[in-house]
Amino acid sequence: MRARVSPLRKPLRVDGVRVPGDKSISHRALLFAALAEGESRIAGLAGGDDVRSTARCLAQLGVPLLRGDGTPWAPKPRSQEFPEEARPAFVPPQRPAGSAPLPEHDPDMEEDDAIVLGQGLGGLREPVARLDCGNSGTTIRLLTGVLAGAGVEATLTGDESLSRRPMERVAKPLRQLGAEIETSFGKPPVIVRRGHPLRGSAIASDVASAQVKSAVLLAGLFAEGETSFSEPAKSRDHTERLLRTMGAGIFQRGNTVAVRGRAKLRGFALDVPGDLSSAAFLIAAALIAPEGSTVSLEHVGVNPTRAGFLDAVAMFGARLQLELGQSGGPEPVAKLTAQTQKLRGAELDGDLVLRAIDEVPILAVLGAFAEGETVIRGAQELRVKESDRIAQTAAGLRAMGARVDELPDGLRIQGGGLRGGAVIDSAMDHRIALAFSVAALAAREPCTISGAEWADVSFPGFYAFLRTMGAEVEIFS
Repeated sequence: MRARVSPLRKPLRVDGVRVPGDKSISHRALLFAALAEGESRIAGLAGGDDVRSTARCLAQLGVPLLRGDGTPWAPKPRSQEFPEEARPAFVPPQRPAGSAPLPEHDPDMEEDDAIVLGQGLGGLREPVARLDCGNSGTTIRLLTGVLAGAGVEATLTGDESLSRRPMERVAKPLRQLGAEIETSFGKPPVIVRRGHPLRGSAIASDVASAQVKSAVLLAGLFAEGETSFSEPAKSRDHTERLLRTMGAGIFQRGNTVAVRGRAKLRGFALDVPGDLSSAAFLIAAALIAPEGSTVSLEHVGVNPTRAGFLDAVAMFGARLQLELGQSGGPEPVAKLTAQTQKLRGAELDGDLVLRAIDEVPILAVLGAFAEGETVIRGAQELRVKESDRIAQTAAGLRAMGARVDELPDGLRIQGGGLRGGAVIDSAMDHRIALAFSVAALAAREPCTISGAEWADVSFPGFYAFLRTMGAEVEIFS
């Protein structure tokens, strides 16, 4: 599907909006709740395709979970803004024989909330079919850690994009714990064999990756003794925060985190913060929109280990208003307000880029609208995301008229604005679709996003939301 996005003709006015729930936290909340003893209630889950992949796989493993509207979790149709033929058929996940009954419906909960009846560390059942992780790298990597620890034999697959992503970075440290894992030349499908119980060990990683760290810690929950994971810099810590809330024996020493195996995890109640990565697109839109634009977003997660976008925006010379709120959970939240501002070029690298790795495409767009040169370094991890995001971002900016140098680990961008008038290929990557849709709002000519449906992965209904903001968006096949 394609979306034709025209430049804004008047200022944006958005007040008190809550963006979709944080995708990283939503994955973890569902998965960790499945391993707990007792019931967990999770409000504000991300409603995109990726989180539904995690829920579907858990159902295949025998975990009883309901949506807030009382229906079992399963693939939902894509946003109504796309034609009928673009929506997948409803296929209920097949639950293993002997699975526990589904929990009761709670009328006070919303559609994208969840009630999960945890099965404990020993309660997962062997699936009767392959676990299809869709486009979700978080699903396949974290589930690999859980299945390896639980000794549940399964094959994990994904779509065309996921099937190109590296899995040895997860499989290798899990093998050090004693897991038996096979990959297809380092990529999915991944086969987890039923092997011997895992042994706690000290794992040292040469890359800072929250997904690899989480897979190891989750496997460590099942292992005998202590499992530790060391990384060159501290990656996002959503896993550590939630496991600590659930009663896990987990502790941090510098860039090393350790977990004691075989502790009981207790159920929890959580209101998932709004996703800062989704909020970043609306904040960026406000910064480069016509003079007088204001965007105010409620209950946005501002975890310091992944709030690099906020620091990066400050380096562009922009000032945001941040009002800390009460989350009632392990994650800090805030109200964020952004207004139209003049931006200056910036140099972004090191720890800041690690904490803003998912926001690099939209930061590059801001660089194209800033005065002067913007350089982004230390983002080599983007080469192995849903697409090669460095290459795709460079190609999109060039198509819209920017002067861009592609670096091995980043980009050099000459600012001054974008002409537009281009067709941008999303490359089946939601961040690319979203970033260039925002770029089109401030370009001089309309742009067309090819593969616009991929925006639904993390921001369902994004184009409909743009229309409510006053943007001109046309959806066509």
